[in-house]
Amino acid sequence: MTPALSPSRAADFKQCPLLFRFRTIDKLEGPPSPAAARGTLVHAVLEHLFELPAAQRTPTAAAALLEPRWRALVEDRPELATMVEEDDALTEETWLAGARGLVEQWFGLEDPTRLEPEARELYVETEIEGLTLRGYVDRLDVAPDGAMRVVDYKTGRSPGEAFEAKALFQMKFYALVLWRLRGEVPRMLQLVYLGNGEVVRYVPDERDLLAVERNVRAIWDAVVRAARSGDWRPRTSKLCGWCDFQQFCPEFGGTPPPLPDGAGLIALDPARSGAASPDDE
Repeated sequence: MTPALSPSRAADFKQCPLLFRFRTIDKLEGPPSPAAARGTLVHAVLEHLFELPAAQRTPTAAAALLEPRWRALVEDRPELATMVEEDDALTEETWLAGARGLVEQWFGLEDPTRLEPEARELYVETEIEGLTLRGYVDRLDVAPDGAMRVVDYKTGRSPGEAFEAKALFQMKFYALVLWRLRGEVPRMLQLVYLGNGEVVRYVPDERDLLAVERNVRAIWDAVVRAARSGDWRPRTSKLCGWCDFQQFCPEFGGTPPPLPDGAGLIALDPARSGAASPDDE
């Protein structure tokens, strides 16, 4: 069974080995958050908008997709509806209005009538020296000359340096996988921040991606060492303030749950360490 790593699990370990343990071994999940659920909804709308002919990809058409996409999400994950109902600051109307504002912001940043993506929510996977790398790309644009642009939508505001590094790591991870799959380095990596209408562009090169490859291999080697030793010690940073698992973290006075039997094997299970879904990525 070939080991596997997704960008979200790799980023977890880079941020904090204990966070990787919580998500990969203990399968802990934070409570559904309005921001994350709104992001899922907006991603779904932008994905399905491209099913329309180019001339019909208007703000009005996108707004019309919000309610049916929300219904589809709630059918799959009823806890999202409960989250809105139990939040005193939200109604379904204001909830959808917030998502509509983010979609409208996007139209000021990109013109979908001039775009014909090769793929949306594209699953990519390749193997590098016995390690499978996998994940989902929000959108892949390919120019007539074959140049690739990797696009990722972020429904929050453009971040500070710590968060930007994490977002760029994810994009470089995708670029590495696409390079190995297609033999060409993507021409552009593009992060579209809908929260404040900023677009961050990065031009990778082979040196960049070789460094990412070495970094990913080093992350995996560290995961293997932690799995064998059972040492999942926390690593504190500014990102701790946004962690959903402080109640279990020794750095915040918490106690992790007991490690289950076979924890090391669980950590290295490709279905866990390589877990990738459009929502996660």
